[in-house]
Amino acid sequence: MKRILVIEDDPDIGDMLGINLQDEGFAVEIAMDGVEGLDRLKAHRYDLLVLDLMLPGLDGLEICREVRHRPHYQPIIIISAKSAETQRVLGLELGADDYLTKPFSIPELIARIRALFRRAEAMERQAQMKTGVIECGGLRIDPVAHEATLGGQPLTLTLKEFELLLFFARNPGQAFTRVALLNRVWGYSHDGYEHTVNSHINRLRAKIERDPTRPEFIQTVWGVGYKFADFGESRS
Repeated sequence: MKRILVIEDDPDIGDMLGINLQDEGFAVEIAMDGVEGLDRLKAHRYDLLVLDLMLPGLDGLEICREVRHRPHYQPIIIISAKSAETQRVLGLELGADDYLTKPFSIPELIARIRALFRRAEAMERQAQMKTGVIECGGLRIDPVAHEATLGGQPLTLTLKEFELLLFFARNPGQAFTRVALLNRVWGYSHDGYEHTVNSHINRLRAKIERDPTRPEFIQTVWGVGYKFADFGESRS
């Protein structure tokens, strides 16, 4: 049974989510403020976090930021009355997997939850199928252990940074648009979210490039998007 933590300060919305998600076969816990929610996340492991942004004690963006700094990956769906595109983009850049604007329909939320679980399971199966370690230009990427090193030194990467790096390394020399990267790595291609790709690539370059202003690994293809340098990588 999948465990879901809902952090929502509106008791009516919290009760509604709890009842409907339990009816779908999920084990659900409700936290009424940000501090309580973060305490639960530190004490237990959940398969999914459904997170409101406007919370007493600690707001949702701070919780999202805190969760993404932890080594264990925590899937996150943000639900918020803040519908501005800047808020959606910010939430996704901080590591949320999806964003729903209030008011939303319960069937849509459940559909997105199930889609997120399917993507996670598909990625796990894909990683198990493609177990070969990739080595290129001093990078070593282990898709099963979810570890990456550069020059023998471990890289501290978020899940999406690791997935983006792995995708690039598996497709050297191929140019991808930002929309294509959203589709292949994030699993969606909504207009206006291309900035999320730029932000992740900039952070990834800062971690793997000797000079991020003159990247050797993740190269810009003007008028198209990005490609990963073809080093003639080896697989083991």
